[in-house]
Amino acid sequence: MANVAITGASGQLGQSIRALCDNYASSVNFYFTDKEELDISKADSIRKYLRQYSCTALINCAAYTAVDKAETEQEAAYLINRDAAGILANVCRELSVKLLHISTDFVFDGKKNTPYREDDATAPLSVYGKSKAEGELLALQNNPEVMIIRTGWLYSQYGNNFLKTILRLCQEREQINVVFDQVGTPTYAVDLATVILKIITGNKWIPGIYHFSNEGVSSWYDFAVNIAQLSGSRCRVLPIETSQYPTPAQRPPYSVLNKQKIRSVYEISISHWQESLARCMQHI
Repeated sequence: MANVAITGASGQLGQSIRALCDNYASSVNFYFTDKEELDISKADSIRKYLRQYSCTALINCAAYTAVDKAETEQEAAYLINRDAAGILANVCRELSVKLLHISTDFVFDGKKNTPYREDDATAPLSVYGKSKAEGELLALQNNPEVMIIRTGWLYSQYGNNFLKTILRLCQEREQINVVFDQVGTPTYAVDLATVILKIITGNKWIPGIYHFSNEGVSSWYDFAVNIAQLSGSRCRVLPIETSQYPTPAQRPPYSVLNKQKIRSVYEISISHWQESLARCMQHI
């Protein structure tokens, strides 16, 4: 039996992985942990945990993801997104444990108009993006065998996310405003979890950086319109510019990810975001 640890277990990706675990019950033991049980910023804690459960792999879903709060809580963001990523990579190298680390499309500045490839230069606009970009670098410096998957616009039936917010607002209001000039691709966390488990339980491990989101392109406005329609809401969704909805952290205006590498290396097919959204809505 393989023994796999998952950090950030209470987040939506961690919960999505947990929901799929039964499919691997005959070959994998999963150990879900969160900040209350494991301090990923302390090497001794990680070392003790991995040895205790004889872990062969670790999926790091833990992250400081409060994008706007990170602008004022910089120390906390860098501790989890940068420092802990480097420490995890170091300990996993020392104990010969495979590390799959989750990163973000916010490492890019959004100035391109074609999908970002893994080898495109990073140029984050926010503290959150900078802390994640530096975490990638530190992890790879400390452990060249690390696999990093960048994703973006994550949503699911679990936790708090854009989908849940729009559903709530559509119940509370007759109309809502959503920005139309930020473009990316919604990612169903269960689809990402499925790919992660395929990789972590398979025989092929090719380290480096990969991109994963669902297929297609969307603005936040398009995403919200689809959510409202699928929910049967009569709430009007109106498009606004980013300048009309200022936030403490700057977002990349374009963060579509090119998924060709992960598709070809791991021989996976990826659903269109609208198809995955419809699937997710069936669980809410």
